Amino acid sequence: MRDRVRFTVLGPVRAWRDTAEVPLGPPQQRAVLAALLLGEGAQVPVHQLVDAVWGANAPGSAVGSVRTYVHRLRRLLEARLIRSVGDGYLAEVDEDALDLAVFRKLVARAERARARGGTEEASAALHDALALWQGTALAGIRGAYAEAQRTRLTKLRLSALEARLAAGLELGAHAEAAAELADLVAAHPFDERFREMQMLALYRSGRQAAALATYGEARRLLAEELGVDPGPALRAMHERILRADDGLLPRAGEGPLARTARGPLARTDEGTPVRSAPEHEPTAGTEPEPLAGRAEALAP
Repeated sequence: MRDRVRFTVLGPVRAWRDTAEVPLGPPQQRAVLAALLLGEGAQVPVHQLVDAVWGANAPGSAVGSVRTYVHRLRRLLEARLIRSVGDGYLAEVDEDALDLAVFRKLVARAERARARGGTEEASAALHDALALWQGTALAGIRGAYAEAQRTRLTKLRLSALEARLAAGLELGAHAEAAAELADLVAAHPFDERFREMQMLALYRSGRQAAALATYGEARRLLAEELGVDPGPALRAMHERILRADDGLLPRAGEGPLARTARGPLARTDEGTPVRSAPEHEPTAGTEPEPLAGRAEALAP
């Protein structure tokens, strides 16, 4: 029976054969593997692998070095996992053997559940998706390519986090959401969506004054740091809280955020909220649990 190989990129770039971790070699070799895994089944040209390792400072021997790293990775893992395709390589990894692929699948499940009104199912799927993160994505990989990929992956994480908090508000976890959003606002002080959700969570927790104070803090910060006023959504939330709008309170049989907020999955790979601050990374965790159990739970 062939050994199962699995990978993580939502944290340090690591690989396991069954339960034994595979030593992946020097950072340059890990960078090549990371670029192949982030291709998610697509061919990655050699020049892109060179860029992933050295950026604009690639030596003349870069192409040969990349081919050497690929050869070593094939020996460490399994030759079948990295195929030569045209002028490049392709990592052929089972969908449930890469944490990023499992993350995407769980988020997609949450979106489908939300669309049919399954808020509890969506919340559970998003909790599982976010639990796959083990600190900073691609930890230990340096360079402009890795940094750009970290930014892209961070947007995916924030989108899922926002969706989970929105689901929590719909399920009545207002006090819990307010506490978590306080930390998120501190980490992302210019992200108006988190401010808006914090105000709603505080208001639903019976803390109208605190909700209004949150708006005042946002207005001062935006004026002092960026010379702008809060956006229309944040202003609208402020006005509704000022007049104690009953529409902000949850009602039986109706999802409150459908009336009070933008869709929770507004962020995409290509988009991010206006005036977002740099990512505040979670604390690195311990070795992630095997991905197979999560993937099996995803079966329709």
